[in-house]
Amino acid sequence: MVCEICGKKGAQVRRLARTYGKGKNLLVIENVPVVSCPHCGESYLEAETLHEIERIRHERKRLAVKQQIPVAQYC
Repeated sequence: MVCEICGKKGAQVRRLARTYGKGKNLLVIENVPVVSCPHCGESYLEAETLHEIERIRHERKRLAVKQQIPVAQYC
C-alpha cells in the first residue's frame, strides 16, 4: 500500500480500538482500520473509515453494547 502522506510503498492497515468522547459519553470503537507508514511514521484514517465512524457515532444507541472495563490512571 502506498502512504498518502509520503508516497512511499509499505504502509499497512492495522486494526485498533479508538475512543471518542469522555465520561458518560465515552464510546470505544474496536477494530478500526488505521493506515500506518513505517517510513514517515504517520498514521491516518481513510475517508471511508471516517464516514463509517460517524455513522457508528450517530447510531451508538442502537449499535453499542454496554460493557464494564477496568480503567487505570497514569501517576
